[in-house]
Amino acid sequence: MLVLFETSVGYAIFKVLNEKKLQEVDSLWKEFETPEKANKIVKLKHFEKFQDTAEALAAFTALMEGKINKQLKKVLKKIVKEAHEPLAVADAKLGGVIKEKLNLSCIHSPVVNELMRGIRSQMDGLIPGVEPREMAAMCLGLAHSLSRYRLKFSADKVDTMIVQAISLLDDLDKELNNYIMRCREWYGWHFPELGKIISDNLTYCKCLQKVGDRKNYASAQLSELLPEEVEAEVKAAAEISMGTEVSEEDICNILHLCTQVIEISEYRTQLYEYLQNRMMAIAPNVTVMVGELVGARLIAHAGSLLNLAKHAASTVQILGAEKALFRALKSRRDTPKYGLIYHASLVGQTSPKHKGKISRMLAAKTVLAIRYDAFGEDSSSAMGVENRAKLEARLRTLEDRGIRKISGTGKALAKAEKYEHKSEVKTYDPSGDSTLPTCSKKRKIEEVDKEDEVIEKKAKKAKIKVKVEEEEEEEVIEEEETSVKKKKKKDKKKHIKEEPLSEEEPCTSTAVPSPEKKKKKKKKKDNED
Repeated sequence: MLVLFETSVGYAIFKVLNEKKLQEVDSLWKEFETPEKANKIVKLKHFEKFQDTAEALAAFTALMEGKINKQLKKVLKKIVKEAHEPLAVADAKLGGVIKEKLNLSCIHSPVVNELMRGIRSQMDGLIPGVEPREMAAMCLGLAHSLSRYRLKFSADKVDTMIVQAISLLDDLDKELNNYIMRCREWYGWHFPELGKIISDNLTYCKCLQKVGDRKNYASAQLSELLPEEVEAEVKAAAEISMGTEVSEEDICNILHLCTQVIEISEYRTQLYEYLQNRMMAIAPNVTVMVGELVGARLIAHAGSLLNLAKHAASTVQILGAEKALFRALKSRRDTPKYGLIYHASLVGQTSPKHKGKISRMLAAKTVLAIRYDAFGEDSSSAMGVENRAKLEARLRTLEDRGIRKISGTGKALAKAEKYEHKSEVKTYDPSGDSTLPTCSKKRKIEEVDKEDEVIEKKAKKAKIKVKVEEEEEEEVIEEEETSVKKKKKKDKKKHIKEEPLSEEEPCTSTAVPSPEKKKKKKKKKDNED
């Protein structure tokens, strides 16, 4: 049995010397522990060396795609066909191709895999004439070449052009705005009414370029640039304009500025078309999801499409709002909900309360589209179209207030209310026909007077009740005070009787009056009488 073994240096064909030992698969690795043991199992029959790395790359790319290289085909025809022995192959797909094209019997089994592993472990001793340094250098060069080939690098996939194009487009917009503002302000001194009549900047500059001085508007033909109504309004305003007169040199400079504005705007349209084509070639799914301008700005902000593909959905959502994010984190306020993705059409057409939800969902789908465009081999925009349709359907449900909760408990609570048509039948009220009052004014006045009298009587009764209650309270208080005084007098009399009269102290008590004082009191009473 012969064995086809591919290396980075060339093709090697070995002959198996002892096929009986191949039957023991589990213990086959023991036969390749040393180069001496390995030489007893297999022997090198032929070795076809590659001339350079390019030839090696061509051979290995053909093997990966399941094809036979010309060099390999020659070797197989020359050696294997003459030997009339079966060929052991590491790849079953390659064995099928060899069998079809060269009519050779190929073997692929677990025993062959173990045999290939053993040959690879003792490759330096089994293949003479190849130095280890040369083998390592060829391995490294072939690995780099193969990785470049498998990435399938192409000039159409260069995203640096997008970064430069979107940066230039933004710069052109700023310059155009400055130029147009200066042009309107400059020509406004001569013909100020024209700026209010013509709002479009490009049309304004083209009218200036065609007519120039205000006096020429009466004879100028502006039907190509303006509608008939606007043209008539411009001509009428030119006759009664309040602007100042300017010299021909001033008009020439203004016209030169107008030509610059027109040329820059034309170049901007060309650049925008170029950007659209580039975005559809490099990132078609991202273009479908968020548009070419927002997609290009996201790529430019991240640096490249591959860098953008490494970002998470939450990062893509707030990409471009870094200052607001860090400001919110420092001040402990709410973080921003969107960055550059805010300018996408899906976010723009939603109501303000749903913008946060839609931007989060759009960021998640956009990240999928970015990774598909960056790492996928297919260049179609089918996935982007499908995801955009899902987002639009979700947006419709949000706008129609039919929000379905995704959580487990929320599914039971989310019940759609049935629509019930309630027709309200209104009957005609005839009382509104007559404008006459239902009762006379005198009756109304009498009723009001009676109501006032009743209210006054009630108020008087309430006052009388309050007075009676106050008098009763006063009487109760007086009775309590008199009773307290009487008790005090009784206590004093008892105290005087109990105290014995002492000999040392003279009787100066106020409680026992002297006979002289009694006589004086009697005299006073008699005089009063």
